[in-house]
Amino acid sequence: MAYASNEPQSIPTLAAALQNQTVENLKKFAALVNDAEAKPARKADLIAFILRYTNGELGRLRQVEDDPLQALWRRLDTFQQAVVAETVHGPDSRFDVERFRAKYGQAPDLSKADLYTYRQSISLLNLFIHDGIMPDDLRRRFKSFVPKPEPVRLSPQNEIPAEWVLTYQEWDEKTRKSKACQQRVPITQRLTERAAVHDLKAILRLIDAGKLAVSDKTHQPGAAALRTLDALLLGGDFYDDSGYGEYEKIGPIKPFAWPMLVQSGGLASLSGKTLQLTKAGQRALSEPVEKTLAQLWQRWLKTTLFDELRRIDCIKGQTGKGKRGLTAVAGRRAAIQQALRGCPPGQWIAAYDLFRQMRATGAGFEVTRDPWNLYVCEPGYGNLGSEGYHDWEILQARYALCLLFEYAATLGLLDVAYIPPHGARPDYRDIWGTDDLAFFSRYDGLLYFRINPLGAYALGLANRYQPAAPEVAATPLLRVLPNLEIAAIGARLEPADAMLLDSYAEKVSDAVWRLEQSRLLEALEAGHDIAVLAELLVSLGGQPLPETVERFLEDMACRVRSLKATGTARLIECADAVLATLIANDSRTKPYCLLAGARYLAVPAESEARFRGALRKLGYGLPK
Repeated sequence: MAYASNEPQSIPTLAAALQNQTVENLKKFAALVNDAEAKPARKADLIAFILRYTNGELGRLRQVEDDPLQALWRRLDTFQQAVVAETVHGPDSRFDVERFRAKYGQAPDLSKADLYTYRQSISLLNLFIHDGIMPDDLRRRFKSFVPKPEPVRLSPQNEIPAEWVLTYQEWDEKTRKSKACQQRVPITQRLTERAAVHDLKAILRLIDAGKLAVSDKTHQPGAAALRTLDALLLGGDFYDDSGYGEYEKIGPIKPFAWPMLVQSGGLASLSGKTLQLTKAGQRALSEPVEKTLAQLWQRWLKTTLFDELRRIDCIKGQTGKGKRGLTAVAGRRAAIQQALRGCPPGQWIAAYDLFRQMRATGAGFEVTRDPWNLYVCEPGYGNLGSEGYHDWEILQARYALCLLFEYAATLGLLDVAYIPPHGARPDYRDIWGTDDLAFFSRYDGLLYFRINPLGAYALGLANRYQPAAPEVAATPLLRVLPNLEIAAIGARLEPADAMLLDSYAEKVSDAVWRLEQSRLLEALEAGHDIAVLAELLVSLGGQPLPETVERFLEDMACRVRSLKATGTARLIECADAVLATLIANDSRTKPYCLLAGARYLAVPAESEARFRGALRKLGYGLPK
């Protein structure tokens, strides 16, 4: 709830709060504190009567049990006592309705003692909280005996249901009324850790081959690039759109996320309309994958390359006036990251449970400071500034679902359990212009997530990450032969695995590759790691490599390590061998050059300026 002032409003005393009540309300309060004694008629006398039965003669109290306020507290029901406890032990004297509703599932109606609704019934709770504020003197006294409320906690689960029950409304032609219907939908579980390791390598190899194009204006992949990426990813995208009609298609998630992640992480940069690997991207080909994935997450938390809210397609106005009111993306991501760090690794957490805890603890975030400039369908009727159109579930929850599903899960930090988004979160149905929407966002189907070992490492919940042993295919997909040939057998290879083989080996037929010295050396010179190839051959072959293949790979790796490029040099030709020998051995020029043949000198590029200075002292000059 927003207020005109940044400072919390306060009421110093109960007496000051009662001054703003009507006589009718004061009579009701007087009856609540003591219904046996005759009540005065005048306002001042009513206030004094109420204060006498709430404050008592404080100076004469012998023990806390004598305090009439404690007796009134005991008359409250459990729900009302929770309201008092949350306000008393809260950050200030204002009763936070939204936080209370998030924690307890409902909120009390405190409007019954309002100035204009005096004819309605009121309770003792209305005596303690006025216009949403507890008077400071009451708050101090309550704090001495009201116990602190239990903190809100997550409800982690070791197991989750196999099905989700969807409840929806359907028109009954016979009764001419809507009726509630239910449908059981299977829940899909995706373990993302292995897929992320595979997908990152595949994306980097695709970029290294110059085959990933993105827009030079938005840096986003187009339709052709999305299709290429979808076919390359291990297990494909989270959803398969082939069975949906035009207006029910979900759209890409992982294929869209990967190009954005590698760009924000500094692994790739735009050259024209094609991505190319940076030096960091080249290093990532041979560095531990878990380290790179953790770095990509940390850099995504701070990037301004893209605002995930843009992926909630039905929210319009984000690039117009609405852009000025949007909050900084880094602050939103930081709040969600902090909430994730409070989740126990290895256990399933319901997405709604995480959101409930964020709201109940005040650890939420804002998406926009001005929802009036955002809209659905039409800026007039579908304006999100309207009451109920910009609730937490509409904006903050949808933003958080996108970050968790499209980026954290794509990077392999979270295992996810989900259903199709169609009808999964019908909380947007009251918004004007949403009648034709099959879902509010493509991420609506995310129900549960689980922080896996890679996620614990990336989120700082574990000091180190122990890579899992290479998985061995249940049914071998490759046969590695002693003659250095690799034959594909059984099921079709994943596109990324086939692409990896193409990088290291010569393809001699549709299903056969051959390890050749020149092709393998070329791959190693480009920065590829021979251990990656060996791991792939073992995991897909289901057995150790033949001895001849092991020796061949070790020999190739040794040959590449035998040479090292240390930089560039300028080759200088001398008039004769005598002059070349003189310069190469003179104490002034010797540190900056090497003899290369009888008449040539090699001067490292970084030493050229010093070589020229020393050469002039020797009495010679080198024209530029």
